[in-house]
Amino acid sequence: MDELTAQLVRLIDIRLLDPLEILVDGHGAVDSLRTVVRERARSWAATMLHGDDAAARAVIVRAIATLHPGDGPFQPPVDWWRTPLGQAVARRMGHPTAEAVSYAVAGAMLGITRQGVHDLAARGKLPRHPEGGVLSAAVRDRLLQEGNRHA
Repeated sequence: MDELTAQLVRLIDIRLLDPLEILVDGHGAVDSLRTVVRERARSWAATMLHGDDAAARAVIVRAIATLHPGDGPFQPPVDWWRTPLGQAVARRMGHPTAEAVSYAVAGAMLGITRQGVHDLAARGKLPRHPEGGVLSAAVRDRLLQEGNRHA
């Protein structure tokens, strides 16, 4: 949880608070926002990791919409899925905007190689999507099953 909290604080600092501080020419009010973010980030991380599904998804959707705004679908780089936030998203909701993900993305979400995903798909352990890749929900389900085996 500490790594996820630290990542959230770092992202909010870089993407929101640093630009705001530049815009308001170093106004001290930004420091109080940094304090609020540090206090709330632990709660957000706890909800993402341990909250009920609805609460976790709500926090994740708010975080992604705020930290990764854009007019198109959410398409983070493959390595993002290996970060604490990427892993929390993968476990709680799979890919938030895609029904299917590429083998490379699925591999990053699962912590295995693209070839490993191909092997799982070939053996019927990960359902393929008719248009390519594998089902995002199936990747999430596999992560949850693996987590239950290690619990």
